[in-house]
Amino acid sequence: MERGTQFIGQSGAFLDAVERASRAAPMARPVLVIGERGTGKELIAERLHRLSTRWDGPLVIMNCAALPETLIEAELFGHEAGAFTGATKARAGRFEEADGGTLFLDELGTLSMAAQERLLRAVEYGEITRIGSSRPIRVDVRIVGATNEDLPAKAARNEFRSDLLDRLCFEVITLPPLRVREGDVEVLAQYFGRRMATELGWEEWPGFAPHIARQLEEYAWPGNVRELRN
Repeated sequence: MERGTQFIGQSGAFLDAVERASRAAPMARPVLVIGERGTGKELIAERLHRLSTRWDGPLVIMNCAALPETLIEAELFGHEAGAFTGATKARAGRFEEADGGTLFLDELGTLSMAAQERLLRAVEYGEITRIGSSRPIRVDVRIVGATNEDLPAKAARNEFRSDLLDRLCFEVITLPPLRVREGDVEVLAQYFGRRMATELGWEEWPGFAPHIARQLEEYAWPGNVRELRN
């Protein structure tokens, strides 16, 4: 998704979320971003990073649901040579890559309990240990987590560490789904339409027929802005 796309909007719920991110950006503490898929959680993480004192440091993005449970800890925390089958050489993890910057962990609720325990230590003490090593490594990383799940409910079922959740919830930003962003469907649809017309070489964008505009407004958009764009 092109950067800036999901920051087009005029609804109060949307603007409140963006403003909350702007206010939280200068802080050094973790931030938890909550929202359905396609609402712009990664873009909020980018805003938090760019408006922070870490803006010139790395922004490392990781989707926790994109890797199997057997590899997630090595990806996050790194590993030493011989730590497991196939680990022919040492490798730094995402935490070390993000040193001095921001680490965005999307789909946070999919982390295993073992990975959550390691993450808790990193948040509490500012250090990580590679797989296959006992030597702690200091890291200066701001954590931005994101989820579309009910993490308090998962914590109540012992599926997510409540102590980790407490530490990640210093600041919470909730992104509204597109269906409750009054007036934003029309604004976004017109933006995407004009852009497509330009890409097709049209001299002007004619707009949507009235019945199409009504259908756009009445549809629930379960995939949010990403679905509307596509």
